[in-house]
Amino acid sequence: MSIAVALRHSFGTFALDGAFKIERLGVTALFGASGAGKTSVINAIAGLLRPREGRIVIEDRVVLDTDAGVFMLPQQRRIGYVFQDARLFPHMSVADNLRFGWRRTPNRMSEDGIAHIVDLLGLGHLLERAPNALSGGEKSRVALGRALLSAPDLLLLGEPLAALDAARRSEILPYLGHLRDETRLPMVYVSHVVDEVARLADEIVVIREGRVEAQGPVFDLLTKIDGSIPTLGAVLDARVDAHREGEGLSVLTFDGGRLIVSQIMRDVGRRVRARIRAEDILLACEEPRAISANNVLPAIVSALRTGEGAQTDVQLACGATKFVARITQASAARLALAPGVRVFAIIKSVIVDSSN
Repeated sequence: MSIAVALRHSFGTFALDGAFKIERLGVTALFGASGAGKTSVINAIAGLLRPREGRIVIEDRVVLDTDAGVFMLPQQRRIGYVFQDARLFPHMSVADNLRFGWRRTPNRMSEDGIAHIVDLLGLGHLLERAPNALSGGEKSRVALGRALLSAPDLLLLGEPLAALDAARRSEILPYLGHLRDETRLPMVYVSHVVDEVARLADEIVVIREGRVEAQGPVFDLLTKIDGSIPTLGAVLDARVDAHREGEGLSVLTFDGGRLIVSQIMRDVGRRVRARIRAEDILLACEEPRAISANNVLPAIVSALRTGEGAQTDVQLACGATKFVARITQASAARLALAPGVRVFAIIKSVIVDSSN
């Protein structure tokens, strides 16, 4: 599915003026600080905001074209929307909330399909409960299920985790990962949290002060050091190569080498997403010996950028894969780092997403 968006609108002194195009399935994250205009963009896609000027095309359907006088009503757009605050109907049970959109769509999902969504989101034991008896994470899962049962062509998620504490966010993220992988439903996900984006997104659209500043695959954009997005360090598409049962370790391979991680419950051959924070990468000009780190990768410095305070971000190439290490300016000077210098990246910690 392709989505093309071009919008111009004003809210007092704030101007929204941006355009982007999504040309593949998966999760596209609209990323930016609070107040950047992300929610306004998805409200326009959903039909909840009618911009002064704009054109939105979802696949081959023009849902908005201000020049041509086209404005498709929200209920005609076949879009599911999950809001930040769940918005469940308090007088309905979980089961009735789930079926609310289902009853109103002409292409009703089968009972087997409903059962699959209920199982996918772990809602079976909650069906008879009222919303006021649910935790924040449970409410978010019900809101997701309700949107899915409306049989949408596109799912919009407006910062669905922003109102949750860290424990509830950790509870919901695996469900979102399973949803991405199993339904293959195109999703546009609004967030200002780089870790969420790194875990879920395939593509990122960076919005700053109402304008699109950058766009690209998550594997590329989160290793840029141009300041357009907070650098994570590395996001890797890896493959489970082996398990070392006696040592409690697993071996992952990626385009650039291999990583040894704590044992994961994934079959050999399965693909996983691995994340490495910039602060968890140390650099050395000589290969270190007799150290506790399991992962030492040869790399070449591609670029450097001095950030705020005493930090320097060092972009590295490890085969075809990019990394970013965040070290002090003093360390960068002591190692005489410059583009083309060969180094060894010592990786202290790797996060492997179990939902992939």
